[in-house]
Amino acid sequence: MPSTIRTTKLPSGEAVQVLGQGTWKMGEDISRRADEVNALKLGLDLGITLIDTAEMYASGGAEEVVAEAIAGRRDETFLVSKVLPSNASRAGVQRACENSLKRLRTDRIDLYLLHWPGSVPLTETVAAFETLKKAGKIRHWGVSNFDTDEMEELIGVPDGGNVQTNQVLYNLVRRGLEFDLAPWSRQCGIPLMAYSPVEQGALARNARLDAVAARHNATSAQIALTWVMHQEGVIAIPKASCQEHVRQNVAALDIKLTPQDIADLDRAFPPPARKRGLEMI
Repeated sequence: MPSTIRTTKLPSGEAVQVLGQGTWKMGEDISRRADEVNALKLGLDLGITLIDTAEMYASGGAEEVVAEAIAGRRDETFLVSKVLPSNASRAGVQRACENSLKRLRTDRIDLYLLHWPGSVPLTETVAAFETLKKAGKIRHWGVSNFDTDEMEELIGVPDGGNVQTNQVLYNLVRRGLEFDLAPWSRQCGIPLMAYSPVEQGALARNARLDAVAARHNATSAQIALTWVMHQEGVIAIPKASCQEHVRQNVAALDIKLTPQDIADLDRAFPPPARKRGLEMI
């Protein structure tokens, strides 16, 4: 286990770990289900209690994998799920949340996100989230794949300031949000949750990481993940479908990047010099 598991704070004041467990693409192949469940269980055993999922992943299959992994351990888990924009109406959010709760076999979701901006007015979606909070079905709510202008619109609607996080694509080769969204989010005290922090495994095979990885006797994937967790107010949620991958992700918490490491990574993966549209995958 890492010597410490660092945390960042939600606007509510609640501390959340900077490393979680993602589940995108879990639940798609029944032959991999046992490995996926065991990977999530090991992560919990190693102290990584944040698990991120969504109703979209495997059409609810990922939530069912999570349910199996957290059985008997719900109270130690910080559970994140997401509602599709097509379900983001007042009644649709209610139905989607109830369906997610059934698949997850729990009575509450700790953090419930709008998966990406859609056509339903934000006032309606936020009102639905607030109703779910009052009913105890969710504890917090947030969004995903929102750019700066969309976040500004969100906090301008009634109760929109209760947003707790914005989950976005962020890694060494997807740094565009550093130009405005990341500083805006830090100023507002809204942490970013970074999905695909190793670019779906591509950064594990990127030679530009080799020198820094060698200094730390680490893998390139671990350096890429460490770099994301090094950013202020950022939570990384890599997916690991096997136990060895989980152990490597957890071990990345003990890697301390030096100023030279950061400078080398900035040269290899330059930060943005201008505004870019928010990337999604």
